[in-house]
Amino acid sequence: MMIRTENLSKRFGDVVAVKDLNLEVRKGTAYGFIGPNGAGKSTTMAMLATLLEPSEGRAWIGGWEVTEHPDEVRRLIGYMPDFFGVYDRLTAEEYLAFFAAGYGIDPSRREGIISRLLELVNLADKRDAYVDDLSRGMKQRLGLARCLVHDPELLILDEPASGLDPRARIELRSVLRELKSMGKTIFISSHILPELADFCDAIGVMERGKLVAAGDVREITGRIKGGRTVEIHLLEDAERAAKRLEGEQGVTSLRVDGRKLTVGLEGDERRQAELLSLLIAEGIPVYRFEEISTDIEDVFLKITGTGEEGSP
Repeated sequence: MMIRTENLSKRFGDVVAVKDLNLEVRKGTAYGFIGPNGAGKSTTMAMLATLLEPSEGRAWIGGWEVTEHPDEVRRLIGYMPDFFGVYDRLTAEEYLAFFAAGYGIDPSRREGIISRLLELVNLADKRDAYVDDLSRGMKQRLGLARCLVHDPELLILDEPASGLDPRARIELRSVLRELKSMGKTIFISSHILPELADFCDAIGVMERGKLVAAGDVREITGRIKGGRTVEIHLLEDAERAAKRLEGEQGVTSLRVDGRKLTVGLEGDERRQAELLSLLIAEGIPVYRFEEISTDIEDVFLKITGTGEEGSP
């Protein structure tokens, strides 16, 4: 396990920012940490990054207890806060060289590392550009490169896409996908919820300092909806298909939209296969049959709006 917390809590005077957080993030996965402003996401990340001491509870990064072995933890992580400073009068290359020196990387290795990182974040052509002259999206990608100079196993990224335009978000997401394919564990918070749905393996939902739901993205969406949603695309006979499935075990809803049938279904993949076989046996021409994901925004609103408690 890359991240594990046990009743992790943080108070600021009478304000409880994080309460009894029990969280697990597997190595090599992308974990989305979502919640409204003030839910405790940034405080949690700062504790994991050794910047805040917990009031109660414990946390481990790569097996190292955060408060007992902060130096070992810092070697394992690359932390990018929601707001970070850049040194305006440095070039992109000088900026990364400064942090490489801070991590004690041998001078003979720095140039090669910097070149590879600038290539990774698509800033190779900005090597000699002053940081102050970069766009916000470029600064975000440079900040991500800064997190990577010591080749950490875990990236803790607090709202990395905040304030970026659509193109910059796409570029950043492309870099994150590449990092995930390299085996990095990514713990990321964001309010741009749909972008996490197709990138993350699992999500955790925070509300008022508590983890109210956590798990695999499909597991969470399935639990909130009370089942799965299947789209069936037909060459014809959508109405006949709907009538045939009406009353079938596990079918909770049916909606016809032209030649597309949307089915709410309780059950696993085997039940989906049974419904497909049933339609084919009836001679109904199906050309596409797929489970679709619930919009993660709907899941978020339903969990936080109702105060529903979920088991992490």
